[in-house]
Amino acid sequence: MTDSTAPANSAAPNTAAEPHPDTVADALATPDREQPYEALGLKADEYARIREILGRRPTSGELAMYSVMWSEHCSYKSSKIYLRQFGKKVNDKMRERLLVGMGENAGVIDVGEGWAVTFKVESHNHPSYIEPFQGAATGVGGIIRDIISMGARPVAVMDQLRFGDIDDPDTARVVHGVVSGISSYANCLGLPNLGGETVFDAVYQANPLVNALGVGVLRHEDLHTANASGLGNKVVLFGARTGGDGIGGASILASDSFSEGGPTKRPAVQVGDPFAEKVLIECCLELFAGDLVEGIQDLGAAGISCATSELAANGDGGMFIELDSVLLRDPTLTAEEILMSESQERMMAIVRPEKLEAFLAVTKKWDVETSVLGEVTDTNRLVINWRGEEIVNVDPSTVAVDGPVYERPVAYPAWIDALQASGVNASGLARAGSAPDGGNELRAQLIAVAASPNQADVSWVTNQYDYFVMGNTALSFPDGAGMIRVDEESGLGVAISTDANGRYCQLDPYAGAQLALAEAYRNVATVGAVPTAVTDCLNFGSPENPEVMWQFSRAVEGLSDACLALEVPVTGGNVSFYNQTGDAPIHPTPVVGVLGIIDDVARRVPSGWQDEGEHLYLLGVTRDELDGSAWAEAVHRHLGGVPPRVVLDEERALAELLHAASQNGLLSGAIDLSEGGLAQAITDGVLRFGVGARVWIDEIVSRDGVDATAALFSESQARALVAVPHEEQVKFNGLCEGRGYPVLRIGVTTGTGQEAALEVQDRFTIPLSELGAAWRATLPSRFGAVIGDEA
Repeated sequence: MTDSTAPANSAAPNTAAEPHPDTVADALATPDREQPYEALGLKADEYARIREILGRRPTSGELAMYSVMWSEHCSYKSSKIYLRQFGKKVNDKMRERLLVGMGENAGVIDVGEGWAVTFKVESHNHPSYIEPFQGAATGVGGIIRDIISMGARPVAVMDQLRFGDIDDPDTARVVHGVVSGISSYANCLGLPNLGGETVFDAVYQANPLVNALGVGVLRHEDLHTANASGLGNKVVLFGARTGGDGIGGASILASDSFSEGGPTKRPAVQVGDPFAEKVLIECCLELFAGDLVEGIQDLGAAGISCATSELAANGDGGMFIELDSVLLRDPTLTAEEILMSESQERMMAIVRPEKLEAFLAVTKKWDVETSVLGEVTDTNRLVINWRGEEIVNVDPSTVAVDGPVYERPVAYPAWIDALQASGVNASGLARAGSAPDGGNELRAQLIAVAASPNQADVSWVTNQYDYFVMGNTALSFPDGAGMIRVDEESGLGVAISTDANGRYCQLDPYAGAQLALAEAYRNVATVGAVPTAVTDCLNFGSPENPEVMWQFSRAVEGLSDACLALEVPVTGGNVSFYNQTGDAPIHPTPVVGVLGIIDDVARRVPSGWQDEGEHLYLLGVTRDELDGSAWAEAVHRHLGGVPPRVVLDEERALAELLHAASQNGLLSGAIDLSEGGLAQAITDGVLRFGVGARVWIDEIVSRDGVDATAALFSESQARALVAVPHEEQVKFNGLCEGRGYPVLRIGVTTGTGQEAALEVQDRFTIPLSELGAAWRATLPSRFGAVIGDEA
């Protein structure tokens, strides 16, 4: 890269011929000039409000800024009134470890020993349909810059992916591009991928969901936030040059629905360079270590418009910017395009004048291009000049903070009562009969569920990711939660799991959101960590659809209520609206990530068993809950009824029991029961290390009053399957009895190699070779060989 480290005149003026800029003076002189506000995503009443705020028409530059910052993606104008519940429904325990909550680039949690962890999940859905590789890659890059901006070293990523029908011809295009984009960017950054989700459903056909989660580690004293304070402090832009990619991405692409005609918005997709970001990470960390930064903001959605307005609004004064000083890849860009560009790998810092020379020395060392754009003022105005003339003069709070807030119409869906009334029992879905024919049916159904697209092996995806780079990964695929070591000396670490179930949420968004939290919370507990904090990415259809807004309002209410009940605070996240094609929205899909703390990663518990002769215990009670289940989908192609009952008090008790058992070394494996029920948990357990199992379900049938189908496939909550070494049985049973948690011994681990099988006593046996072949074949049969298996 060419270095540019002189102050404001470091960038040569952009001399390409262009029309005279639309200045503030012009705006005052030509109040009736027509402006293309609708093409920029603004409504007529929003445009009228901007004129009222300014007391004149906006300049073209101001119109560009307001359009991106008042977009749904940046302003949360349709969701803000509901999201406030996350800040209101908190108690003292939820605040104990919360260092930074909602409103900053990412939440930060105190994990002990002077360490903090920052984590956040965000969406990059629409760009990933238009241009799957770059859309997914820059989604990873964006979330990592959020992590950097908190003062942290990025240490891991995760991804939550939802694609269309696995057999649709277009699905392969999106899958190949998205997975390649994620793996390329994260692998080049040298960040391990700890886990995530891969889901296929026709409702996501033209609206895939690509959510990316980033994790960073920092010492408490290294925490940084986004604000521009200190009169005379310099505003410095550093990183990649600004180009024409991503212009209007937030307002035009992420804040509107696709038409029936398909993708047409390619210019709004950003282009990423992971090697530039890797250098930027190391440069930022050295700047932080040298105490050279007063405030910092990444440039993502809305680019310079967002960075300048948010930094100024969060500070104690105003800001003056010379836009000519922005280093450009394309000298033909207009001022408005520069303000709106979402070119990647850029950061903006606030630097004391006396530290500017040292700051520039660090960026020069890392060969990171840098330009000083302006300074912090005491005017409480954001003023931007271009070619020596004033093109922006606004109160930054009106751009970044005080945007429109909508109370959208809300309507109870006309179709939901009929959907809920069509449950498994009401629809008369066939269940397996009595043995021996019933055993054969159950056998076939277990294989069908295990080989279904959403329960099958995802090695085709995950083998493209690096799990162990940096050497701190304690758990990753296919374990229920990812785990990363924070401190090598003490073994302190964190576990993270993300979950969502759009089918549950379609049936009942309040319960569905709570069930997403419960599953992620349970997954973190099964690996031995204490669930501590939450991030979320709320993916929904158009907010202009009253039924979608009802779904959204209920999901947020449900999630906030459940977080309070479990005492885990929401630290931040993202809302993604307009996930629909024409009038057809996706299923409501609130992705919930839970972070847990583990005092020593050596105590981690894997999601499977490695030795024969261990005892399998089922924790929790099984109810006849098959509505919305993987069994209903895989065996009957059915969706209807109501989702499983939410039992948060039992979830908390289960998590505490699992933690106590892991702390005392009583567990050799633990798997949460969720999609696919006990059958899928046993399948995952036997295939994890290739050690078979013999299980019996008659005691479940007898104690819980369910039939064999429900015993195997029910998705009742607050349950886990654990493996206990023979010598720890007495202690484990005593622990369960002392805590009063329901427990049944339902099997033993037995058989390896050619002898390994999954036997459900008195009903059926499946060799692991047969079960594993079916489970592994689903994705490769559609997308090609798994990396590493080509031979």
